[in-house]
Amino acid sequence: MPLPHLAQLLPLVGLLVLIGAGAGVIAGLLGVGGGIVLVPAFLYTFLALGYDGPQIMQVCIATSLATIVFTSQRSVRAHAKKGAVDWSILRGWGPGIAIGAILGVIVAGGMKTTALMVVFGILGTIVGLYLAFGRDSWRLGDHMPTGLGRAITAPVIGFLSVLMGIGGGSFGVPLMRLYGQPIHRAVATASGFGLMIAIPSVIGFLMQGWGAPGLPPWTVGLVNIPAFLVVIGVTMVTTTWGVHLAHAMNPRPLKLAFAGFIMLMALNMLRKALIG
Repeated sequence: MPLPHLAQLLPLVGLLVLIGAGAGVIAGLLGVGGGIVLVPAFLYTFLALGYDGPQIMQVCIATSLATIVFTSQRSVRAHAKKGAVDWSILRGWGPGIAIGAILGVIVAGGMKTTALMVVFGILGTIVGLYLAFGRDSWRLGDHMPTGLGRAITAPVIGFLSVLMGIGGGSFGVPLMRLYGQPIHRAVATASGFGLMIAIPSVIGFLMQGWGAPGLPPWTVGLVNIPAFLVVIGVTMVTTTWGVHLAHAMNPRPLKLAFAGFIMLMALNMLRKALIG
């Protein structure tokens, strides 16, 4: 793998520091995983710096999921110490989510960047709409699905999450809330969903992309190492800033603003994919 010039690497690192800082603050403030911010931010950064290979969207997704391996395990450990993780839900749903994640890697590896951008744009808009307009009173039932319902839903969560490069929170938390789980338990357990999604998918993405043209410097398989390291390092600091802000102010207006921000990013990605 040829070493990049410092002039290539410094702009990449500088932009990634800003991206990681923003993702960390948002995660700590609103409890929303950074993946839904990182994927479009990675994409715009890599494209702005001239890296536009046919698998650039896969690099963004794989690198986002690599950060989720780290952040999710920290989150699970912290929530477990407070007794907030529902291990019975995690054991029952984890295998199906992991199977869906593996299928997601296989499918994503063969998709064009524009197709993945369309998927992210549509699903990201749906997530933003739920954040903006979802109500705690909405219910589909009092208990999480089992049997056939779980057998279908769990792989779908893993599959769609990989196609977007996100962890378990964006789909897992709304699902558990719709089935009557308390918010703290839903957030804590969904962080475990993130591990079930990220670990198998990152392994799969590390096996793909070798020798592909147009990849950013120091990309191993489809995971960009500078992006991964910089974002992890910065978010460890800025997530605590977001937590402090959450306790100092009313998060509802900020949640609405973030929902609008997600929808703008998702719709812009959809526009770029369909119009250019």
